[in-house]
Amino acid sequence: MHANDWQNQARAMVRRAIQAPSSHNTQPWLFGFSAAVIELYADRTRALPVNDPDDRELTISCGCALMNLRVAAASAGFRVRLQCFPEAEEPDLQARLRLDEAANADAGLAQLAEFIDHRHTCRKLFSSRKVDPSVRAKLLKSGEREGALWEPLLEKDARQMAVNLVAQGDKIQWDNPSWRRELAAWLHPRRQGDGLAMPSPIAPLARTAVRNFDMGDWVAGRDQKLAEAAPLLVVLATDGDEPRDWLLAGQALQRLLLVARRHGLQASYFNQPHQVATLRPELQALVNQGAPQILLGLGYPDQEITPTPRRPIEEVLV
Repeated sequence: MHANDWQNQARAMVRRAIQAPSSHNTQPWLFGFSAAVIELYADRTRALPVNDPDDRELTISCGCALMNLRVAAASAGFRVRLQCFPEAEEPDLQARLRLDEAANADAGLAQLAEFIDHRHTCRKLFSSRKVDPSVRAKLLKSGEREGALWEPLLEKDARQMAVNLVAQGDKIQWDNPSWRRELAAWLHPRRQGDGLAMPSPIAPLARTAVRNFDMGDWVAGRDQKLAEAAPLLVVLATDGDEPRDWLLAGQALQRLLLVARRHGLQASYFNQPHQVATLRPELQALVNQGAPQILLGLGYPDQEITPTPRRPIEEVLV
């Protein structure tokens, strides 16, 4: 392949990769490419040391971008040879993808490419429409293909315990001034291309309010209603709880999100029980095996979702 053609294809794949979700929309990833190779790096300058002190969610976010990259490569006709954490002396290097256009691409992944740009996080109530059991089975199988376990919380008591943990997590986080300051720092005008986007005129006021006022009770009440209304509440778990497991969790998460979108579903995140160390063992008790990584609500949106902004591709290339 001509060098210019490869460079254009690689940039197109990276554009799909950066549509992945990330905590506070920090977009903590960087990409490099050379002939038939794309590398994914963690950008730790965009870490959240209070919300995510171990870079667990940062690594999960990179895993989501990695899955998008694999899907985009398959859609372009490439077979991917994936190495996760290929160099021990380079901890920021999350993955290296070697692309082979002479081998058969993964058709199952290629079919998900059209849903990358239509996957968005839902931050409002879902409709009351139930998720068909056949669709639920396809969603859970998508995680198994990546080596993760999706466990639906179907029993009323388990669901209510998870919802209560979300509300407790909100109150604990908002009671922490350092956590509020970190959140406020990521309240950005939409034109900035990252963060929790909002109209430019109100961004300074919102940052001041978040830094100075404990709104934990109000946020807890809101999130409790959102979680209770989710037609499907599921926990993503992995066998271990190390960076490799987190990267795997991100890939499993993004694959499920794309399969969900294929069936008209979107997702809401309720990660407070994972983020608050004292609550994580209580969430662990709700799953049969593995380390819980993500608590996710799935359902059918009642209204169109506004996409969160993304940084220009030039800012994520090294």
